[in-house]
Amino acid sequence: MAFAMYFSLLTAFAQGRERYEFKRNLPVYADSLIADLTYPLAWGNSDIKDFRTWRQVARQKVLDCMLMPPPPAAEGYDAKVLFEEQRDGYKARKIEIRLSRYYTVPAYVLIPDGQGPFPAVNCLHDHGAHLYIGKEKMIRPLACEDSTVIKDAEAWSAGYEGQFMGDYLAQHGYVVFAADAPMWGERGQQEGPRRDRYDMIAGNMMMYGIDLSAYMTYDDIAGTEFLAQMPEVDAERIGCAGWSMGGYRAWMLSALSDRIKAGAAVCWMVTTDEQLSFKYQRTENGGFANCLPGLRRWLDYPHVASIACPKAMLFISGRQDKLFPVAGVEKAFKTMRDTWGSQRADDLLETELWDMPHSCPVKAQERILHFFDKHL
Repeated sequence: MAFAMYFSLLTAFAQGRERYEFKRNLPVYADSLIADLTYPLAWGNSDIKDFRTWRQVARQKVLDCMLMPPPPAAEGYDAKVLFEEQRDGYKARKIEIRLSRYYTVPAYVLIPDGQGPFPAVNCLHDHGAHLYIGKEKMIRPLACEDSTVIKDAEAWSAGYEGQFMGDYLAQHGYVVFAADAPMWGERGQQEGPRRDRYDMIAGNMMMYGIDLSAYMTYDDIAGTEFLAQMPEVDAERIGCAGWSMGGYRAWMLSALSDRIKAGAAVCWMVTTDEQLSFKYQRTENGGFANCLPGLRRWLDYPHVASIACPKAMLFISGRQDKLFPVAGVEKAFKTMRDTWGSQRADDLLETELWDMPHSCPVKAQERILHFFDKHL
């Protein structure tokens, strides 16, 4: 009798109350929130008319919203080579570098055979709600890795049509760097990779006054600085590339690091009014992976990406991508084209909508290579 009553209560709880304030991961007043977002610091909205000054002010606002950065290591990167193997036309190394006084980070580096210095690319891995591997999504795992990691990376490469972007770029003469973002791969949870714990951990980190998504970007900046000081790298020819969350990381890094000369982002660009509305069947699920406190009160996604102007930038999105509404992608592309156009840099921004789903096929990787060959 008691069990039946308890089960009945559980069923009622699952159905929710008659009155509610949230649905589909959004507050019911989402449209009102969107209407109040005026983006006063966006280029064209801001009172600042000198573009260089605007870039400095807008970049600082983004950094302010990223909260406290991780403190740099007192003794530099303290890089250690853990394993090395020769591949077809390039060496593959697993290294460990100290990106902060708090932690060391495992990473892969690919170095072409021959005489450098070479152009370089920071390859930024995706999210995919799959946290077991990170850097191994961009670079084929080295032989020192556990067989489970190797098999998992091979399976995940299906989203890239079986081609590892990092290895592909290294075969064509680029030094390639790829590191685990916080919460992925060897920077994950002791209890195992659980997506449902990601947001909880991000919330706990905010209690320290720091932001998990920001740490990802801070580490991408620091990793690029490490790349620039490698003797095999031409520090004036460094780019970055990624798909999905890696695409977000690519334009964020391009906007915030002067080391980056060209950036390529596949399947991550949109406007907030389309992404966080009730217009579509799906709403934003990335959550804390791209959450910087308060930033939307100042700048939308394409406004932040526009801080990269007048660098060379490539954006590819898919018309069949269910994660990013086409209307939002087109609005974002127009915003960025207007910005580059205002600086007479139209030819340095390439925005493309392909007839493809949320993926990074070989054709997109070939497009990225052609883009880097042109600009790096």
